[in-house]
Amino acid sequence: MRTNHHVPVTGLRGIADTFWQPDSACYGMDPEDSEAVFFPTRRDHEAIAEAKELCGMCPVARECLTFALENDLTEGVWGGLTEDERAPWHKGLPDRLDYGRIVAFFNGRDVHLTEAERDIVVDHAYARGWRPARLATALSIGTKHARDLLRKAEIKIVDRDLTLGVPPNPYKKKAKRKRKRRPTAAVSAAPDSGQPVTHTLKSISSHAPLGKAA
Repeated sequence: MRTNHHVPVTGLRGIADTFWQPDSACYGMDPEDSEAVFFPTRRDHEAIAEAKELCGMCPVARECLTFALENDLTEGVWGGLTEDERAPWHKGLPDRLDYGRIVAFFNGRDVHLTEAERDIVVDHAYARGWRPARLATALSIGTKHARDLLRKAEIKIVDRDLTLGVPPNPYKKKAKRKRKRRPTAAVSAAPDSGQPVTHTLKSISSHAPLGKAA
């Protein structure tokens, strides 16, 4: 729900950001009217019905509901649901598994993941070949912790593939290039100079065959 035109950034982490609010049906409502309609008492059925009617016409009612759940807003009507109707959603929030939030995470959104969602993210990060440092930055955790999570994901995925009969996909080893041996140098004294002269075996072999000079 959006009741004014300028709302400061809260700093709260989550997919339930405020990008949707300018499209809401209640955008720009007078604060007093909004308070009366969307924060009625439990017995004010007329106000509740009016709020639900507005929410029913709202194109971003789902985002509004997500915002309330994500930020633990237990009072008022959000996304067409009263506080009593949202109570089960709030209780089950820690165990929520929403693949839309997982997709949002990989699209760069700063999503506050549940434990179940984080497990899926780690599995996909391993499958995508993420390094521990990248996962650590994305999840705001230590590099050692990220490395441990990726190792657990690797064990889980390998065990699953073995159970399903999926052949392993070993990493391809890069072929090592054979180093060319440099010609061995032979040192001899330069005539009439007293300084050593370096000859390669190739240059030596081009001279007369070894033996006594004629």
